[in-house]
Amino acid sequence: MNRISDLNDLRLFAEVVEHGSFTAAARVLGVQTSKLSRRIRALEEELAVRLLNRTSRSLSLTETGRRFHQHCLALVAAAKAAKDIVDWTQSRPQGTVRISCPVGLLESGISTIIARYVRDNPDVQVLLDATNRRADVVEEGLDFAIRVRLPPLENTDLAVRQLGLSIQILVASPEMAARHPAPTSIESVKEWPTLAMASASERFVWNLVDVEGRVTSWAHRPRLATDDLASLRVAALSGVGVAMLPRELVEADIQAGRLQHLLPGLATTPALVHAIFPTRRGMVPAVRHLLDALVTGFEDMNRKW
Repeated sequence: MNRISDLNDLRLFAEVVEHGSFTAAARVLGVQTSKLSRRIRALEEELAVRLLNRTSRSLSLTETGRRFHQHCLALVAAAKAAKDIVDWTQSRPQGTVRISCPVGLLESGISTIIARYVRDNPDVQVLLDATNRRADVVEEGLDFAIRVRLPPLENTDLAVRQLGLSIQILVASPEMAARHPAPTSIESVKEWPTLAMASASERFVWNLVDVEGRVTSWAHRPRLATDDLASLRVAALSGVGVAMLPRELVEADIQAGRLQHLLPGLATTPALVHAIFPTRRGMVPAVRHLLDALVTGFEDMNRKW
């Protein structure tokens, strides 16, 4: 079976037919007439068929050339339609964005940012995988995955964009605080019951930094340990114990008086909230604008504090 090694030759052939001569087609295409003629001759040789009747004054299609030309036109139209789709997608935010994000980060404000972005961009569909597992952006075909890590970030072949910072603070319910003297130092809180994120080693240590950069470590045995931040927040609200939770997750509770911020001079080292994605090249507006919205959203949250 004969194969066409260069599909561009079909477009060149269609241009020659449309303009009625090699000279006119070459002028439109910006190539030399002799080069264009050689390409069409090579196409005929590759197909082992004559497509054009050539005289010194005119060109005409053979019967095979006429039918071949119809398919060439269809191919050129399909190529244009494919390019139009890309141009349409690149013109403004639209299409589908596939992302992954840990559940705790979503509950800490990212879900609100994403919801606002979808509301403001009606032509964008966001497929969000809310999971605490480490998603593989390449294998799973994701546009990006959101992660949070203490600096420095690990080396990776993937592109990275920092979205914001996240710190954790000590909080307790007013009922819990009422059962203990007002804390003035970390030592005065060590007798309180605690709540913590799960640890594979079942060793629980909180590392807190004061305003002068001094680190205090607190080893404790929590009454409840889980990998679900929402459950920790509920337990803290219920007065089960003191918890160390992301500030953005509990800020509304603190403002409403449902939780109290203990020892405001202590917090964890800021963690980097960042997005990882396969490459920066060819990023469509829907993805780029969503990343921009996440950066702006974190800036807005940080300004409140």
